[in-house]
Amino acid sequence: MWFIMKKVLVVVDMQKDFIDGALGTKEAVAIVDRVAETVKAFDGEVIFTRDTHGSDYLETQEGRNLPVVHCIEGTDGWQLDKKLQVLKTDSMKIFDKPTFGSVALAEYLKADKEIESITLVGLCTDICVISNALLIKANMPEVEVQVIEKCCAGVTPQSHANALEAMKMCQVNIV
Repeated sequence: MWFIMKKVLVVVDMQKDFIDGALGTKEAVAIVDRVAETVKAFDGEVIFTRDTHGSDYLETQEGRNLPVVHCIEGTDGWQLDKKLQVLKTDSMKIFDKPTFGSVALAEYLKADKEIESITLVGLCTDICVISNALLIKANMPEVEVQVIEKCCAGVTPQSHANALEAMKMCQVNIV
């Protein structure tokens, strides 16, 4: 029996507030074009995640620990970067997530028995990329999960490097 195996690209939180907004960094700005090129060239399903908070963000546990208002649903900072918005089609899925990792994303991927590999890119390596990579790996231990190092940026270059090393230890391939 012949099965066509699928490849999936997960673009994590490439939103204005993480690129050049409230929590932006020069490292995040530097990966935008590479991420857009990766999305454009990818031969498989492309899924986006968006960090999504409400107006009560500062009252949440995350807001008390990171008191920087960001990615409030419907605001400019919540939107995907313009270079990615033009690549997004109606058939592409977006998972709005209230926290670092998306359980709904992991469950969606796990339900598809034809997935051969899942590649992650985006922001921030040390928070949302690692959270999603490990959720996916835990739910799909036999599927290759990889992260494109040059298409990710962390809060700091050091925390980016630390997250990559941690993912390697959990059998996430860093390419």
